[in-house]
Amino acid sequence: MQDSLAVGLGEYKISRNLDDVLVAYGLGSCVGIGMYDPQIRLAGLLHAVLPSSPNGTADKSAKYVTSGIEILLGEMVKAGAEPSRIIVRMAGGANMLIAPGFNQAFNIGTRNVEAAHEMLQRLRLRLVSEEVGGTIGRTVRFYVRDGRMTIRTVGNQEREI
Repeated sequence: MQDSLAVGLGEYKISRNLDDVLVAYGLGSCVGIGMYDPQIRLAGLLHAVLPSSPNGTADKSAKYVTSGIEILLGEMVKAGAEPSRIIVRMAGGANMLIAPGFNQAFNIGTRNVEAAHEMLQRLRLRLVSEEVGGTIGRTVRFYVRDGRMTIRTVGNQEREI
């Protein structure tokens, strides 16, 4: 039996219980970043809200993509993961505010995705799949058993990325 563990806004969770499924519900502009070490079957999921802390403050929080990735990676390593083995999957980053007159500053989804790509590259983490952008929210499930990530959007079937 699979146990769903909800990962709320600005949170992360890690698990090595093979029956666990980490779930981020209704990702709009937020990004869900799943990390998985296949050798020890350790999974972690981050539900980040904003690209980085405002005005360069040192607020290290999981609600920010940049510090959230660092925090999640640190917790994975503490639990025995080896960074060189970790694979990453990412979803979300939709642009939910689309209207005439909105400028790039409101394009939080795109900025979240860009921040994630930059941080993953800086940390030399391997992004193996992603479904980002668009204008519709997604619910993400990340399976501890095998590191699969599935996505469901309103009115569509769940699919693997």
